[in-house]
Amino acid sequence: MRGAAQRTVAERAEFGREARKEVPRSSHAVWSPSEGRRDPVTLLEEQNETRLPFLVPLRHARMRVSPFTFYRGTARIMAADLTPTPVSGLTAQLGGDAHLSNFGAYASPERQLVFDANDFDETLRGPWEWDLKRLAASFTVAGQHLRVLSQGVSEGHGSRRPVVPGGDGRVRRHGRARSLVRPPQRRGHPGSGRDGSHGVRLPARPVPAACPEEEQSPGVAQAGGRGRWALPDPQRPPVLFPLRDLPAEYEPAALEALVLSALEDYKGTLSDERRWLLDQYTPVDIGIKVVGVGSVGTRCSIILLQGRDEQDPLFLQAKEAEASVLEEHLGPSPYENSGRRVVEGQRMSQAQSDIFLGWTEGMEGRQFYVRQLRDWKGSVEVEDGTPRQMRFYARLCGRTLARGHARSGDPIAIAAYVGKGTVLDDALADFSEAYAAQNMEDYQRFQAAIESGRLEASDLA
Repeated sequence: MRGAAQRTVAERAEFGREARKEVPRSSHAVWSPSEGRRDPVTLLEEQNETRLPFLVPLRHARMRVSPFTFYRGTARIMAADLTPTPVSGLTAQLGGDAHLSNFGAYASPERQLVFDANDFDETLRGPWEWDLKRLAASFTVAGQHLRVLSQGVSEGHGSRRPVVPGGDGRVRRHGRARSLVRPPQRRGHPGSGRDGSHGVRLPARPVPAACPEEEQSPGVAQAGGRGRWALPDPQRPPVLFPLRDLPAEYEPAALEALVLSALEDYKGTLSDERRWLLDQYTPVDIGIKVVGVGSVGTRCSIILLQGRDEQDPLFLQAKEAEASVLEEHLGPSPYENSGRRVVEGQRMSQAQSDIFLGWTEGMEGRQFYVRQLRDWKGSVEVEDGTPRQMRFYARLCGRTLARGHARSGDPIAIAAYVGKGTVLDDALADFSEAYAAQNMEDYQRFQAAIESGRLEASDLA
C-alpha cells in the first residue's frame, strides 16, 4: 500500500477533495457539548494528582485571573471536547495546545531571530483540524477578554466577528512547494527554513517584518537576550528559587545529584558535535522554576552552566514531560519517553529548533525534555493591541501553524481540502464563538469550585 509520499500529486489532491465531500468544511462550525461531557473541574483535579502538591494552588491562582488564563490551562478539557467533532481524516504532528501565547520568537542555530510555535508539551500526531480550532478559539477568548472584537480575515464577516488565524493562502503555497528545493527568494527576504519551507525570520530587533504591508505587531520590545512580547498575565512573574531552598522533605541534596545524573544521560541524546560543545560548560548551580499556567506543578529544573569564565553562562531548562492530553483520545505516543515525544514533535514542526534540545529521565521514572532557558525568547504582547494588529498576529500564527502542518502532514491533500474560498475561515469563526461561550461557562464553574473550597487557590510567588 502506498503512503502519501508514493502517491502522485493528482492522487493526493483528489484525496483532499474527497475528504471535503465526506466531511464538509462547514461542518467544523458546529460546537455543542456532547451528552455525558465530563465535568471540567474533575478533569483538572485528575491532572493535579501528578503535580507537586504545594504548587497546585498556584496553578489555580494563575488560571483564575481571567477567562483567557483559564483557557491556557485547559488543553485536556478541549482535547476531550474535540474528540467527537468532525475530522477530515487528514493528520499532522499537532502542537496539541496551539493557543496564541504558545507562539513566539527565539534564536535559530544561525543566531537569527525567528518566529514559530514554541510549546510542544502536548504534541502528538492527530487530526489536523484540532490545532486550528484550539488556535482560533484562543483569539476569540482573548479578544473578548481584551474587548477586541474585530472584523475577521474573510470577507463577509461582520464588524463583531472574531479574529481567526487565516492561513489558507500559505496552505495552498505549501501544497505547491517542492519537498527539498527552496523556492526562489525575493531580494532582501531574510531566509527560509532548513527544508525549504519559509519560516518567519526576524531582524535583530524582533519586529515581524515578514509581512511589510501590515502594521507591525503590538507590544514588540528589544530582545537583547530575551524579548518580552507576551499577553501579560496580571500576576507576579514565574517563581524561581534555588533547589537548595526546597523544603527538607524533598531532600534537596539528593535531588541535586539526580539532576546532575539526568544531565549526563541527556547528553547522550545530542549529536556528537553538540555534545562536545556542551561539554565545554560546567554545572555550577540548580534552580526550580514554576512555569506557565497549565504546566504549574510539573517538575522543572534550571541548570546554570559556566563556560570559559563568569561572562560565558549557559542556562538549560529540564521540564517534566507527562503523557500528552491527546493520548487519552488518540492512543499512545510511539516513544516510550515523553520527553522524546516532545523533542521529536518539535523538530518535526519547527523550521529551526534549539541546538541543545534533548530528553532524559529522572527519579521515579519521571521523564523530561531539555532546552535552553532563554535563547532570545520573546512573545507578543497584545494587551494594548488594536483590531488591525490582532488580525496581523492571527495571520502570522495561522501561517506558522500551516507551515508546521505542511512539514509533518500531506500539504497537497490539506491544500485541496481547504480550497480557495473562505468556507473554512467562516466555520472556524463560528466554532470559536461557540467554544468561547463554553470556555466562559467552564471558567465560572472553576471559579465556583474555588469559592466553595473544592479547589484551593493561592499566589505563592
